[in-house]
Amino acid sequence: MTSRDWFFFDEEERDVVATSLEVIGHGNPKQAALLRSSLGRIQRLAGLIRDTPSISMSWHKMGGRAFSGESLIELLCRVPDYDLDLHVPTKAAVGQGYLIAKINFFKALGYALEPLHPPRELMLRLELELGQSIYSKLAEELFTSIVTDERAPTSVKAGAARFLSRIWDERLMIEVDDFAPLLESVWRARSKVLPLLGTLLGTHEVFQLFREACDPRFVDYFASDNLAVEQLLAFEEFLFGLSYEEIQKLRRHMQETAANVLSLEQARELLGRRHPSWITSHEGAQAFYTSYKKRRVQAHYRTLTGAEGPKRTAEEYVMMALLHAEA
Repeated sequence: MTSRDWFFFDEEERDVVATSLEVIGHGNPKQAALLRSSLGRIQRLAGLIRDTPSISMSWHKMGGRAFSGESLIELLCRVPDYDLDLHVPTKAAVGQGYLIAKINFFKALGYALEPLHPPRELMLRLELELGQSIYSKLAEELFTSIVTDERAPTSVKAGAARFLSRIWDERLMIEVDDFAPLLESVWRARSKVLPLLGTLLGTHEVFQLFREACDPRFVDYFASDNLAVEQLLAFEEFLFGLSYEEIQKLRRHMQETAANVLSLEQARELLGRRHPSWITSHEGAQAFYTSYKKRRVQAHYRTLTGAEGPKRTAEEYVMMALLHAEA
């Protein structure tokens, strides 16, 4: 199998993979052979996605009596999050598995390259492609969260459902920068920000985020004077990489001790963390994905229990506002 057979990669991905396999082949032929076998399996999975009819076409043909004429968009808007998996089209489910396989393959390339001391440029390019795949998965999960949000307006849910339909149908041809460049911009920027905490006002972190982001709309949204308190609290979670509850605990400590600033080391000790619980500059896209998932679970818990704190992630607030404006 040659790079010409890798129809599921774009040009940059093909070049990075081919160069990586060449370097690994010289340094560890057995590892290179295993990676090529893995690539063959990804190719077969991608072929299955390519050969499956488009979701819109197959859904329309199956609609009629079987689904009472209900459109896919309408279905997605009414199905709760706990029941969604058994309602998504097969092409979507296979595509989700393909994306995980692709992410794992890029990670495996990195693990194999590391002991061979490859050119730094190659590792950076590989990291970039891995990050783009992770952010694509993250964006899909974000739109899924919006479309299953019972409190979201129907027009917003429908907008998120249309994004999901496109992602599922064009899985092999598009990535996050094609359908949600704002999200990719702010996620890449945030993964480079190392929170310092300090006064817990977020001034340093906001400045870093604004400097790194190519698209200023995310930060501009939270600079509005018309935001609810919960939205600002969600932005704090995003900035610091800490939960609302953790931030409140740190603030109470500062008040009780009359401290003006708080160091990372002090915060880690107060929160009982052996490792940083916020995203550092060297952890990249996967660490940010973990951060988002934690924030999303905690927001969902607060919604169910009525606990204080943000009921959505910062990204959900911004994307729902954009979807509402486009409705």
